[in-house]
Amino acid sequence: MEEFILIRPTSEYASQIAEYRQEFLDAGDSMDGTGPLRRIENPEEYINICAEYEDLQTVPSHLVPATQFLFVRKSDNRLVGMLQVRHCFNDYLEKYAGHIGYSVRPSERRKGYAKEMLKAALPFCKGIGLNKVLITCVDGNIASEKTILANGGEYESTVYEPNEKEYLKRFWVEG
Repeated sequence: MEEFILIRPTSEYASQIAEYRQEFLDAGDSMDGTGPLRRIENPEEYINICAEYEDLQTVPSHLVPATQFLFVRKSDNRLVGMLQVRHCFNDYLEKYAGHIGYSVRPSERRKGYAKEMLKAALPFCKGIGLNKVLITCVDGNIASEKTILANGGEYESTVYEPNEKEYLKRFWVEG
């Protein structure tokens, strides 16, 4: 398996963040675990917002503090995935989205990267006091479900999310 690093977004990766976003837009795919990336074209603005979201004093009042990570392949310094850790819950996160969201760029899927990215994030979760994390996936997203199960996920329940009109499976993973 290749070697990866899990790092916070920096200006060094601005052009790759823009490419990552565009790849998802071109594929018509959701950008799970990327925070506000879908609505922000300027990667430098996105990087600044990610930093603001980490702090309880600067995160918008309707959100919770969250840490954004880039999952970068060391051999070529390529951004292959993104993952967001939400430090606590609001009502929506507790019911539907959980502590962690993640995605792998469409051109890098089916290589086991999501499993490695989630595994790499669990020590961070434990370090901020999350000994157990809730992770959800759309019912029928077999790849995401396998990723969660491979990291020790224990199925809890399936819930209906009315805004997206989809069923979500809820799993708990030890941090």
